[in-house]
Amino acid sequence: MLSKPLNPTTRFASPRVNRILLVNALPNIFRPMRSLLRKRGYRVDSAYSGMEALIRLEQFPPDLLLLDTDTADIDGYEVTRRIRRNPGLPFFPIVLVADHNHASVVKGLALGADDVVRPTVKKQELFARIQSMLRLKHRIDEQARINQQHEDFIASLTHDLRTPLIAADHVLHLLRRGAFGKTLPKMRDSLEQVVQSNQTLLEMVDTLLEIYQYEAGCKDLYFHGVNIWELSQSVIRELTPLAVNKGLTLNLTLARNTNETLLWIRGDRLELRRLLTNLVGNAIRYTDTGSVELRLQYMTRDSPENSSILLEVEDTGIGIAPEEQEFLFERFRQGNHHRRGNGLGLYHSHQIVQAHHGTIKVESDVGKGTLFVIRFDLFQE
Repeated sequence: MLSKPLNPTTRFASPRVNRILLVNALPNIFRPMRSLLRKRGYRVDSAYSGMEALIRLEQFPPDLLLLDTDTADIDGYEVTRRIRRNPGLPFFPIVLVADHNHASVVKGLALGADDVVRPTVKKQELFARIQSMLRLKHRIDEQARINQQHEDFIASLTHDLRTPLIAADHVLHLLRRGAFGKTLPKMRDSLEQVVQSNQTLLEMVDTLLEIYQYEAGCKDLYFHGVNIWELSQSVIRELTPLAVNKGLTLNLTLARNTNETLLWIRGDRLELRRLLTNLVGNAIRYTDTGSVELRLQYMTRDSPENSSILLEVEDTGIGIAPEEQEFLFERFRQGNHHRRGNGLGLYHSHQIVQAHHGTIKVESDVGKGTLFVIRFDLFQE
């Protein structure tokens, strides 16, 4: 049976009509441009005061704003300033019509306008500028759409992966405990490898979800006073078995003249634990002989208000090549060391440090080890 043909009027989506808002105190100023734009297929609306323009923008944001600086109530500069400081408005280009002198151009661009033209600009030149600004608008909108699709895809993918991984983890632990009967000795090693691989995948998915929340701006952080010394002790106790299994020495030390009672910062305890676990865990992973050390130091410059806390994680491991250090905190950067890893741990660590208004730096020599230095402002009651 032949399928019913599509209705020609609905087969393809109608092309998007660009909407332009003209704002000027005198209705006749933009009349030639209004006529030209409408003939070229643009939808053109008008406003005759700054406040009227702001109200219209809130209700129906345009694709472009052509704004005369000489309006009756508030001038075009103030309208521009209010638009760019309103986070609820989407981006649209603002073309200011102003006296074309150096001061006007600088003022308009500094307040957020995308172009400034003189009142006597030729019609064809103004039309060309409008087309250029609309192309900019469309490119930005398209990039935002692609970014949103990417974020939604990552969130959906990681969520869909996490559910079966958790179920598999539960079943594997039941198998390991003999809940379904005794496991044959020759199967135990293989079962342990499967358990470890599943846990690694689950950790990677959890990290991806954390990273996505940071990038999407929806990560909830709960800032309280956190004692870094006490938190570091807990992390070191947790990771000591990993170091012992590799024959490494794992140390936690205080710098000279540093009192542990001073090591308080304002932060999210869970995220700071993740940070320390990532850095110390990575150091253990990439160190075959020698030691890993976590050092804490209280630093004060000229007053307690300018004090900070340094966290240093140093190892005697394989080191990081200079060309790799530049990209170390980017996503999925694993380096050329051929060690197991997903390239997310340091990127996630960098996100956590930034969220706490801190800094993180790295110093390393290939074959001699690596030093990570994190600086946080001191928590003040």
